[in-house]
Amino acid sequence: MKLVADGLAARRGNEMVFEGVGFALSAGEGMAVTGPNGAGKSTLLRVLAGFLRPVAGAAAMTGAPGGIAEIAAHAHFLSPLNAMKPALTVRENLNFWRAFGEARAAMPEEALERVDLGHAIDVPFSDLSTGQRRRAAIARLFVNHRPVWLLDEPTSGLDARTEAAFAGIIAGHMSDGGIVIAATHLPIEVAGMKKLRFTDGGDA
Repeated sequence: MKLVADGLAARRGNEMVFEGVGFALSAGEGMAVTGPNGAGKSTLLRVLAGFLRPVAGAAAMTGAPGGIAEIAAHAHFLSPLNAMKPALTVRENLNFWRAFGEARAAMPEEALERVDLGHAIDVPFSDLSTGQRRRAAIARLFVNHRPVWLLDEPTSGLDARTEAAFAGIIAGHMSDGGIVIAATHLPIEVAGMKKLRFTDGGDA
């Protein structure tokens, strides 16, 4: 498995956000996308997730037809909004996401233990703190297995201890042959992660 992008460009309204973006990631590799706010980090992830059509360039998984649509079909997109229903319990939310995955995916109990949130499994998502909500959203990565993780500010709302634990989660996914692309303004301490930096002008 390899994810390749070449000459990607994206526009927001009449403004070119970035252009000429290219990279290649093989199974077991990750990349941290850094740069100032508004430079295009989140926009790149939205392009790869299939939410935004690029105005130029292409991205694809080698050996599979379909281009960006194929990437999106094999990817988790974790946004700062968490994508969890406030009125449902954490267990109910994770079971919802698990229904779209493979039978071998982790059960909610196991997933929550991996993010140190097992005690909150039957708590409504709306009752969780900001950091707990983020950890519950991270648990979604385990209940619905996808080889590609697209993570937008994944450590937002986490304390230093949980940030370090999440770095271990990313490293584990890479060790299992997964691909990780994380847009972040905070350093992610994972050995071997590649770097892609955007400037104010949207150049990479």
